[in-house]
Amino acid sequence: MFDQIVERLHDPAVYSIPAVALLIAIELVAIRFSDDEELTGYDLKDHAASITTGLGALGWSTLMRAVALGLYVPVYEYVAPWHLSPSFWGTWVVLFFGVDFLLYWNHRASHAVRLIWAGHQVHHSSRYFNLSTALRRKWAQWFEKMIWLPLPLLGVHPALVFATQSVHLLYGLFAHTEKIGKLPRPIEFLLVTPSHHRVHHGIEPEYLDKNFSSILIIWDRMFGTFQPELGRPTYGLTKQIDTYNIWKIQVHEFANMIRDVRQARTWRHRLGYVFGPPGWRPSETRPNAVAGSASGTATAAD
Repeated sequence: MFDQIVERLHDPAVYSIPAVALLIAIELVAIRFSDDEELTGYDLKDHAASITTGLGALGWSTLMRAVALGLYVPVYEYVAPWHLSPSFWGTWVVLFFGVDFLLYWNHRASHAVRLIWAGHQVHHSSRYFNLSTALRRKWAQWFEKMIWLPLPLLGVHPALVFATQSVHLLYGLFAHTEKIGKLPRPIEFLLVTPSHHRVHHGIEPEYLDKNFSSILIIWDRMFGTFQPELGRPTYGLTKQIDTYNIWKIQVHEFANMIRDVRQARTWRHRLGYVFGPPGWRPSETRPNAVAGSASGTATAAD
């Protein structure tokens, strides 16, 4: 475990912390003195909650990576039919597209299964959209760290997988801002841009459960979840939470889920509250129930 913590110090995400802090400060000043009436502005308490949450998530991520490596390293060493060399260019092609593809489906699942959504909603809980929002990450990272199994099975070393995931997280920082409008059309067509990700965080019906991609927006275009930005969104959860308490931000939806399970009358209903989509309700309690993030408790747009 100590070796994994030391190794984490060489993670791109850790190296970037001073630069990230500087960029957040610059954006904060830019927002403060901006005359753009469409900006949602900022709140220093919200900033502090996001940054503190992010530091806690970094610690939990270190722990969960160590646990995940306990699975992935034996799979890579003893199960993978071959080992892809880091010096071979094809390894990096497999790594980049593999991580990006798996992140898309991980993100999409986190909006479709309430148990996973209960952790992911943390990232959507801010009513603001700025660089600090990118740091507002869940501590319940067990599912997120378990999605990488196909890559060690293909012979990609687990350390390379996690390093590439960190690069994707750093790219995501750029996507969390209102200070960048739409970019040239070729970029908007191929890559995730701030415009695309603003949609993802919006709570308007046309924006819910859209634009799940990490770096390449092509996955959303391929699988029918792409939505262009039609106007500046309203950010947060469809049922907003009014707290800056980082513990409540992390656990409130788990508490709601446990409450619903306890009140359920059948096992089918209990399973529905856990593994159904956010907002799921038994049909007899809500005749016109609609599955999906738009209809539920503490649901969102990320």
